[in-house]
Amino acid sequence: MANQLDEMNGPVNRQGRDIYVIDKQIPVKVGFGSTLFEIMLWVLGILPGLIFLFMKIRARNHFQKLEQKIQADASEIDNYIEQRVMILQNIAPLVSKAIDLDKDVYKAVSAFRGGAHADRDRNIVSGQLDRAFGHMFPQVEAYPELKAHAAIAEAMRQNSYLQKEITATRTLYNDTVNTWNSDIFDWPTKMIVAARMGHTTRIPFTASAETKERARSTFF
Repeated sequence: MANQLDEMNGPVNRQGRDIYVIDKQIPVKVGFGSTLFEIMLWVLGILPGLIFLFMKIRARNHFQKLEQKIQADASEIDNYIEQRVMILQNIAPLVSKAIDLDKDVYKAVSAFRGGAHADRDRNIVSGQLDRAFGHMFPQVEAYPELKAHAAIAEAMRQNSYLQKEITATRTLYNDTVNTWNSDIFDWPTKMIVAARMGHTTRIPFTASAETKERARSTFF
């Protein structure tokens, strides 16, 4: 049998194709076949039925632990974003006289400090932080007296470090979400349990349109 995906002769899109995350949660559903499968296990005897019952209990516990892991990963992202908020708030007074900062961004950033947010809100605030720092630091380069300021230099270093940590924690979060999205469709045990518990797929981290557009820019 020939390769289904033939890199030598297959169709090629030379213009390329951008990739987007589908912002949709897919519910887990099982049909009558799954119910019949469970009934047949009990018909075959008490032991097969009990074994599958314990397997479902273990699957339920697995989803509960995985859900807590997703929450912990999201909280880790929030922690790093919170630190970026603090950096921005601390150095803003030092550069505000030389740079006209966006007050609306500060209002949104301050609102983030109220506690945990949904993934959509977290992405929005993260994008606002990127815009604020992106507006501030390039202009700082044009002011030698600001660039030489020890506190600003340290803030720029910390911001670069936190950006890397946020990227790493987002990758960890997406890995856990991918595990969840795969496991809830693992038939029979996990899928049956996920359907009975009303679970849906989860949406991984999504970069904003502005961030993706800036990634296409020329930096050097």
